[in-house]
Amino acid sequence: IITVSCLTQPGPRPHLTLTTTTSFSFPPLLKMISFILMVNKQGQTRLSSYYEWMDMQERVALESEIIRKCLSRSELQCSFLEYRGFKVIYRRYASLFFIVGTKADFDVRKLSKLTGVKKGGDKSVENYENELGLLEFIHTLVETMDRWAGSICELDIMYQLEQVHFLVDEMVMNGYIVETNKSNVLRPIDLIDRESKKNEGMFR
Repeated sequence: IITVSCLTQPGPRPHLTLTTTTSFSFPPLLKMISFILMVNKQGQTRLSSYYEWMDMQERVALESEIIRKCLSRSELQCSFLEYRGFKVIYRRYASLFFIVGTKADFDVRKLSKLTGVKKGGDKSVENYENELGLLEFIHTLVETMDRWAGSICELDIMYQLEQVHFLVDEMVMNGYIVETNKSNVLRPIDLIDRESKKNEGMFR
């Protein structure tokens, strides 16, 4: 909507005032990443980070089913799959699976309840997220963890879970990738480690 108003004042040089008001309507902003999972090859979750609210019962069911689907796929199959309105991108490194889930541009589950549109029945509910970009993000995440822990393994995540969560939070905020530079991600963690070592030395 564009509104234009003109005001003319009397006199030798009329004064013209132009006022424009523009308003646009955008669709609701949805998160780029819905969840990040780190799972061992036995299907045990070692780290989970969710960026949208989900009922705990639904979260457990969704997580177990996605993990089962990822672990059952062979190395010759594609690293992308779709399940319950989520596009899942995963990659295996040694004994760990790194899984990232994204949601469609419109929430398929809520939209189907309101309009009766089934999954895949309307192009407005397609997920246009870049799978290769998120696959590259997983690789960058693993490289950052390797630089931090030497060579990341399951035990590093189990015994240093707080630092791993901190590392992931430096890269992803509220479902959006905010930092991919390894040095910038690891700088706050290095500062925390230095301060913790100073505090340990004070009490010896």
